[in-house]
Amino acid sequence: MAEVLDLRGLSCPIPLMKVRETMESNSIVEALVDDHCAQENITKYAKSQGYKIIVGAAGKYEVTLRIEKV
Repeated sequence: MAEVLDLRGLSCPIPLMKVRETMESNSIVEALVDDHCAQENITKYAKSQGYKIIVGAAGKYEVTLRIEKV
């Protein structure tokens, strides 16, 4: 089961730090973000660590990032 993080309204580096911390103890993390910079940074970090990332639209300005350990 995925750990779900609501990171809307937070600016980098806070969303990345929370995702990184959650990735340590979960193989699947879903992060809801509304900041483009946070989306890019989380995506780059997850890929650099060998995770698969799926980007899905959650609303007009919101994106869900599903991060899965490969």
